[in-house]
Amino acid sequence: MTRTVRLAFIALSTVLLIGCTSTSPKRDPEFAPVAPVVPPPQALGTGAIYQAGHERSWFEDRRARRVGDILVVRLVEQTDASVSNSTDVSKTNTTTIADPTLLGKNISWLHGGNLSFDLSSDTDFESEGDNAQSNELRGSLTVTVTEVLPNGYLRVRGEKRLGTNSGNEYVKISGVVRPEDIDTTNAVDSTRIADATLLYVGDGQIADANKMGWLARFFISALMPF
Repeated sequence: MTRTVRLAFIALSTVLLIGCTSTSPKRDPEFAPVAPVVPPPQALGTGAIYQAGHERSWFEDRRARRVGDILVVRLVEQTDASVSNSTDVSKTNTTTIADPTLLGKNISWLHGGNLSFDLSSDTDFESEGDNAQSNELRGSLTVTVTEVLPNGYLRVRGEKRLGTNSGNEYVKISGVVRPEDIDTTNAVDSTRIADATLLYVGDGQIADANKMGWLARFFISALMPF
């Protein structure tokens, strides 16, 4: 009885520890922001009207153009795909070998049977598959400039983490942006980002409920022989 109580206590403690596990969103280092480049120290005044390091542009906007600058990405992704595949293969083989002869006489078994035989095979394979997919992602995400390329293009990346009582959701994006595609509000559409990587993933109870178990994955995988 004492051992049974001890095992029950351990099981209850394990369940409580799992329930108390923190569900705080996790940061992804591959989409972490980059600190701005520290500017060089300002030069000392020489008494001239123009002082190097003290210049200010009166008509300069606030568009992102340096490492560490912030850029707003408008998510306007929408994709539709449809695939249909049908295969029908049929093959029939028939082979007949006559009774062989040797020196003009038929060759036979000891009991008088001949050696001729017939072979035939029939193979039929038919398959059909359809796949339709539609995705849409709307919203906005703020990213930072991580690198300014030699041609002036900006390499950006960023991540948005949303925590709920049933799990966490993550929106991640990275790619290359042309400065000409950034509008006056310092924003760019996600469809204007080159080499774009856009991820919308989650974890927690809802995400776990939508995952297929390992046994079910085995039965629909290529490893299943039937």
